[in-house]
Amino acid sequence: MPTYKLQVQDDDAQPQNWRDVKSAGGQLLVFNEEPLARAELEQLFPVLVKLEKFAAGPKRTRVVVVNAYSDIDDEKES
Repeated sequence: MPTYKLQVQDDDAQPQNWRDVKSAGGQLLVFNEEPLARAELEQLFPVLVKLEKFAAGPKRTRVVVVNAYSDIDDEKES
């Protein structure tokens, strides 16, 4: 089962640079379900998410699969 992380783009001058969103303790925020990840993203960055919904400006937030091949890796191990 894949896991998901949140990423944010902070620098308009370098749109290719994304940073992982971490908790207050410095741990990477990881979610088992994409809808939960998207809900947390909206809670943490409400203005950016709302702007994206109305297509006002470039995409600044995203939910990314941590390991897209985790299910294949699990099959290999069994």
